[in-house]
Amino acid sequence: MRGIRGATTATGNEAGAIVEATSELLEALVSRNDIRTEEIAFAYFTTTRDLDAEFPALAARRLGWLDVPLLCGHDMEVQQPNPRGISLCIRIVILYNTDRAQSEMRHAYLRGAQAIKQDLDQMRQMQDVMAP
Repeated sequence: MRGIRGATTATGNEAGAIVEATSELLEALVSRNDIRTEEIAFAYFTTTRDLDAEFPALAARRLGWLDVPLLCGHDMEVQQPNPRGISLCIRIVILYNTDRAQSEMRHAYLRGAQAIKQDLDQMRQMQDVMAP
């Protein structure tokens, strides 16, 4: 089992905007990882507290994820400024049954959530510099 993560931002706190952004994110993750729905063990969605007009899991249901256990929640409220503290943000972690290595998983950070990936990339660079 492997974990795949992703994040995106909605254009506003409207049901359509949340579902649209989530659908785009899910489609990117499925495409990048060649995921079949029956291989998904679980998906957990979170949103920042400024998004409460709809559950992002609705996008997964509309994409046919009818047998996949889904759960939604809110992110922590971390004091700003923080490079990972993005408004109108939807995050997901998918647990997925595969024989592939974790390093082969392709994550997706779309729209305004690209700042999360940039922060992660900087941390990886720092770790590479400090490695013996």
